[in-house]
Amino acid sequence: MSFDVNAVESEIAGTGFCGQIVHFSSIGSTNTVALEAAQAGARTGVWVADEQTAGRGRGGHQWYSKPGDGLYVSALVAPSLPMKSALLISLATGLAARQAIAETTELEADIRWPNDLLVHGRKCGGILVETSVAPPVTDEAEAMLRFAVIGVGINLNHERFPDEMARIATSLQVETGQAVSREKVLAALLRSLDRELIRLSTEPADRLLHRFEITSTWVRGKRVRVEEHGGYTGVTAGLNGSGFLLVNSDDGIRRTVLSGGVREQ
Repeated sequence: MSFDVNAVESEIAGTGFCGQIVHFSSIGSTNTVALEAAQAGARTGVWVADEQTAGRGRGGHQWYSKPGDGLYVSALVAPSLPMKSALLISLATGLAARQAIAETTELEADIRWPNDLLVHGRKCGGILVETSVAPPVTDEAEAMLRFAVIGVGINLNHERFPDEMARIATSLQVETGQAVSREKVLAALLRSLDRELIRLSTEPADRLLHRFEITSTWVRGKRVRVEEHGGYTGVTAGLNGSGFLLVNSDDGIRRTVLSGGVREQ
């Protein structure tokens, strides 16, 4: 269960994450540590753990973090973005994680909006982005992002899962039949994430939204059930300008999904 930080650092030279990695053998949650660092004034950093004892997923769900078998990492970033565009960070991270999986295993992961990584229909990873808003300079000024903590969990070398998860979860080793290097996947993820964050700050948002839409089978034409607003069903109809999912619901109303909880019907 050893982890070679130096091997990762050598592969991310030139990125904004170089020299930032802190490794833990066990920790409650890498996102919690990153948030604490941000509240203390830090604006960059990477925290990776062999095991999380209180890992968190989107919507308050617990993330299953078997010691040494997965990648459990959080990155602290502070891109210059309006707060209304914060969801784009999650979408960009999904694209970065998908690229890292393809680079290290040749698997083509799907992305279930906004934050789940799927291989052959089963979940192999998840993303949790937690943000903070900067105080506006004036009453008329647009609210800007203060910082974002990007948490990523990827099932790498899990050979089996608890009974309640076995039907819906998978790992890269299960899918490829081969063990996967945590260091290689982390290095590929940080390189890809660095590129995506640069693009996010320099390119129009619609380019990211287009790339996400053509990558994810969930964005358009997927029949889904959505948990919010008492639950409803319909067919996905693309993304709006802020990255939120649109669904043509069965009652004839086009709805905007705000908080996730989208499942295939």
